[in-house]
Amino acid sequence: MKIWEKGFSVNDKIERFTVGQDRELDKYLAPFDLLASQAQAKMLASSGLISKAEETQLLTGLAELRAQVEAGTFVIEPEFEDVHSKIEYYLTDKFGDAGKKIHTARSRNDQVLTAIQLFIKDYTEKIGAKILELADLLIRQGVKYQHDLLPGYTHFQAAMPSSFGLWFGAYAEHLLLDMSLLEAAHTVADHNPLGSGAGFGSSFGIDREQTTREMGFSNLAISAVGAQMLRGKTEKTLAFAIAGVAGTLSKLAYDLVLYNSQDLGFVKLPKEFTTGSSIMPHKKNPDVFELVRAHCNRLQALPNDIILTINNLPSGYHRDFQLLKEILFRPMTQFADILDILLFAVPVLEVVPGVINQPKYDAIFSVENINQLIQRGVPFRDAYKQVGQAVDAGTYVPHKEFTTSHLGSVHRPGLPELGARLQQARARLPWAGGAAAE
Repeated sequence: MKIWEKGFSVNDKIERFTVGQDRELDKYLAPFDLLASQAQAKMLASSGLISKAEETQLLTGLAELRAQVEAGTFVIEPEFEDVHSKIEYYLTDKFGDAGKKIHTARSRNDQVLTAIQLFIKDYTEKIGAKILELADLLIRQGVKYQHDLLPGYTHFQAAMPSSFGLWFGAYAEHLLLDMSLLEAAHTVADHNPLGSGAGFGSSFGIDREQTTREMGFSNLAISAVGAQMLRGKTEKTLAFAIAGVAGTLSKLAYDLVLYNSQDLGFVKLPKEFTTGSSIMPHKKNPDVFELVRAHCNRLQALPNDIILTINNLPSGYHRDFQLLKEILFRPMTQFADILDILLFAVPVLEVVPGVINQPKYDAIFSVENINQLIQRGVPFRDAYKQVGQAVDAGTYVPHKEFTTSHLGSVHRPGLPELGARLQQARARLPWAGGAAAE
């Protein structure tokens, strides 16, 4: 029951090793392989390679399989090496010769590659919506707490006054920057390789433009050789995008772990969002953010894992590519779960007001004392020395009454401007409602 069956059996041990985790991981690809096979059947009929009756049979069978996938009853039994074998067997078993013809002018190389392209294209659309939702949430939290000041830190030392409007806005802005990486991954995935065969095209007069339209791709991967080179490039580009967002979220989570500590106490989580200690009854641990930090740190290793797996390969297909599914598919799901838990937890964060008024933070207003002297005509270097000497002598009195006015500062964090960028990002990404399988 292999689509390359030629009348002999593969050694059982070799079979288990080469199949690997394909039966389980190919469930991710099932709806997209069905979409591609539907486009293939329509194109074969339009090109005169199968009859209209055979097209109807194939489309009926593919719709039945699609219903199984949606109902959660689709199974790849142990006798099949992958989802592609299962689909072709189902069509052949039900419709005979029509099922045997679905693979005309198609190789498993471009079949697998097309399903992966569609899968990643669909994924970037859905995950992009989640990232923009989180950016929107952070902006709204920034608006809510924009007047709450907190100490800003450098070198883990209290440095200068900051604000929660500025802090929340910073992470929203960087998620919007990270979207450019995701958009690049979508662009690479939005190329149709179907019809490239094993990497050298076909002598049949197939219509690759038709399948491109049928599957909702914006672009056709023109060169048959170049189409095959998408395998690995698409996964690696997505891995860099995930790693970029994960870097931002890891830093966000680390900040929140620190800000939630008793020593800082800038934010509070509801007790229902924390865990306790088996021995210390007072503990309320922010495990959710610690795990986000750890998961995101691991996700940042994805590009390196992919590079080490395929970096020295020449053009053409190589079985090494099979491992990319193991490396990438489950982390893709995990990344979506991380975004979901942040969307759940961030809205309930409670900012503690007035933390900056504690005497231990008086020194962070020293720059404002310098600025006050400068406004009186004292040169910066002289003002710096005077304030420094006052701090050392214990005569320093903080100048806490200050206002910033430039865009991106403590009292003007630029949240409306970031909101406008968010709307531009949504409008710029037509793939938020793309044509991939639903």
